[in-house]
Amino acid sequence: MRSILAIFCVIFTSNAFGKTLRDSIGVENDNGKQVILHKVAPKETYYSIGRLYNVRPKDLIETNKVKTLQPGITLRIPTERPYLLNTDRTTVQENSADLIDYKVGPKETLFAIAKRFNTTIEEIKRINNLKNNSLSIGQIIKVRHGGTSIAALPPAPEIISPVVKQEEPDSATEDQAKIHPNRYGLTERAEQGIAVWITDENLDSNKMLALHKTAPIGTVIKVTNPMNGKSTFAKVVGKYTENETTKDVIIVITKATADLLGALDKRFRVNIDYGVPNE
Repeated sequence: MRSILAIFCVIFTSNAFGKTLRDSIGVENDNGKQVILHKVAPKETYYSIGRLYNVRPKDLIETNKVKTLQPGITLRIPTERPYLLNTDRTTVQENSADLIDYKVGPKETLFAIAKRFNTTIEEIKRINNLKNNSLSIGQIIKVRHGGTSIAALPPAPEIISPVVKQEEPDSATEDQAKIHPNRYGLTERAEQGIAVWITDENLDSNKMLALHKTAPIGTVIKVTNPMNGKSTFAKVVGKYTENETTKDVIIVITKATADLLGALDKRFRVNIDYGVPNE
């Protein structure tokens, strides 16, 4: 009788232990199939992890391309279960509405990007399934913007373009903007209207740049396409000259910015948010 009770206790403990490990980090979507993220514990092997999730060790090795397991690394566990957005699991699912596409610039690091968006290196690596801290110029990564503050964005260097002209702020545009004071010494402004993207030899079309009538040079503007909900950030490098192309627009952007917003036409409707120093 004692032997039977001992066996039941071992089975119960093993099951409980397995459930606590299962989905300990989260899950991902791989072509409609659920992939479990598992953090490797000390002394774990592909064999023991495979038994835990009922997956062949060979499949784990082929999926992760890691020969030697080290404690603390994250493994992707393939399953045949469908990926469900609405799930009763205790793990947190990624909400795509909180993520934006960000294009990595020259000499940018994960540390700099994490500081810019008020997040952490580990969070960016987890969202993008990055194995290390290496980034390449032009690489598109997902960044959570829910905790981003306009005031937290560092000032950008001043860039002067020949298409820029200096002029007094348009009082009509000032009156149309929604002005909300905040605690960072900036006034947050929100505008709605038409954006247009241009190609100009003086503006690098591969960078996230913008021209605006009143925003100071160096201001970082959040641009949102309300048609698809996509958002990105662009740096103001000057003011635009009003002509046939820029007539009745609130912002001029580069092709790279328009591409990240999923723009289908050269002129399209946008919502913009940015901050200017309080007077």
